[in-house]
Amino acid sequence: MSDRLDLALRELAEALREELRSESRSAPAPDRLLGVDEAAGLLGIGRSALYDEIRSGRLKTIKVGRRRLVSDTALREFIAGMAR
Repeated sequence: MSDRLDLALRELAEALREELRSESRSAPAPDRLLGVDEAAGLLGIGRSALYDEIRSGRLKTIKVGRRRLVSDTALREFIAGMAR
């Protein structure tokens, strides 16, 4: 392999490594999804009260199959809304 080609390949490899490092630093962490029991426990309320909050629209959830899940972001937003 010629010296110029070898140098170009090394520079390309270093640029790719740097790009991957910068992407991993800036990528947001995914939300943690909590089951109804766990979310209710963290809020210090029962399952029925949690479902009341979901039905009222004050607590956002997602459904995965038959399971209802609460993201940690939705939980923080709900708590912040209660503080107002």
